[in-house]
Amino acid sequence: MKMLVIGAGKMGGALVHDLAANPRVTRITVADRDLDLARKAASRVRDGLAVATSLDAGDERAVAALMAGHQAAVGAADYRFNELLARQAIANRVHFCDLGGNNTVVNKELAMDAAAKDAGVTIIPDCGLAPGMASVLVAHGLRDLDSVEHVAIRVGGLPVQPSGPLRYQLVFSVRGLTNEYLEPAVVLRNHQPATVASLTEVEQLEFPAPFGMLEAFQTSGGTSTLPATYREKVRNLDYKTIRYPGHCAQMKLLADLGLLSERPLPVGGRDVVPRELTEAALVRHLPNEGPDAVLVRVSIHGTAAGRAVRRRIQCVEYGAAGLTAMMRMTAFPASIIAQMMADGTISRRGAVPQELAVPSAAFLAELRKRDIGVVESEE
Repeated sequence: MKMLVIGAGKMGGALVHDLAANPRVTRITVADRDLDLARKAASRVRDGLAVATSLDAGDERAVAALMAGHQAAVGAADYRFNELLARQAIANRVHFCDLGGNNTVVNKELAMDAAAKDAGVTIIPDCGLAPGMASVLVAHGLRDLDSVEHVAIRVGGLPVQPSGPLRYQLVFSVRGLTNEYLEPAVVLRNHQPATVASLTEVEQLEFPAPFGMLEAFQTSGGTSTLPATYREKVRNLDYKTIRYPGHCAQMKLLADLGLLSERPLPVGGRDVVPRELTEAALVRHLPNEGPDAVLVRVSIHGTAAGRAVRRRIQCVEYGAAGLTAMMRMTAFPASIIAQMMADGTISRRGAVPQELAVPSAAFLAELRKRDIGVVESEE
C-alpha cells in the first residue's frame, strides 16, 4: 500500500510512525511546506520506506500531482486545506481522511458524496481524537440499543503535572485549540440539533488518580456528524472538553474581553488582531513538553430489549515510544482508518461520516494492538 501524509508536524510524524509499523505499507510520502520537517518525520522510520517532499497544501495543481499513485492520503495539515485535499483525492481516485476539527469544512467535504461514489473512493473527515475516535466509540456503544436517552462524550488532553495559570500545556495546534473555544457547540436536545455557546455548562467529573476531580464544558467540533446521524435514535447528545478545574473560567474571561476576536483592534496607530496576539502569547508562555495524558469517557443511557442499559467506554492514555498521548490518540485513529480504506476493510464508497463507515469492533481491536486500553462496562 502506498500512503500519503500531508502535514509533517507532531500529528503527521505520529501518522508516519504508525503507518510504518504495517508491513503491507510499501511507501509513505510525507509532504509539508517545511521540507526539513518532512525529512525529519520520514527519517524516523525504516530506511527507504518514507520519502519527504515539499508541498504547499493550498496549491491545487501541486496537490493533484502528488496525490496520483497513492491508495490513501491523510490530511494532517491545517483544517482549512481539507476541502481542497478531499476534492483532489476524488479527482485522482485516492481514498482520503483527515484530522478535521471544523464543522463548516466537514460539511463541504460530505457534500462531495456523489462525486466520491462516482470515483469509487471513500472520503471520511474528522478522523482524529474528538472529533474522530470518539465518534466510533459512540457508534460502538449504540450498536444494539433500541432507543437512547443520553450520550455524553467527555474528552481532554491534560498535562500529568499541571503548572501555570491555565494548568494546561499545548499538545496540538494553538489555532485548533482556540477554534474549539470560539465556535458554537452542536448538540442534540430532545432529538433536535441545537447550538450551545462554547465555554459554558461547566460540570464536574472524576477520573482515577492522579487526576481526581476535573471539569468539563462545551466546546465546538467534538460531536462532528453525530447529531445528524443519530437524531432519530438519540434524544440528547453532547460533547464536552475535560480540563483541570478553573480552566474554563480563565479562557472565558479572555473571550469576554475580546482577546480571542478576529476583529482588528487599533493599538498604537496600527491594527492588531486580538486572537493572533493571544495565540502567540499562549505559544510563548504555555509549556509544550512534559508527560501528558488523554482522557476519554463516553457514557450512554438507553434501552435494549425493553431493559434499561447504562454503558461506559473509557480510556486513560499516556505517551509511549517517544510519542505523546495526544499524538497517539489523534494520529493513530486516522492511521487505522486510512489503512482500512486502503486494504478494503472499509468498503463503503462516497463521502461518509466515520460512525457510518468504520467497523467499530475492528477499530477497537486495532487500538488495543497499539496498547491503547479501551475499557467497556455496562449496568
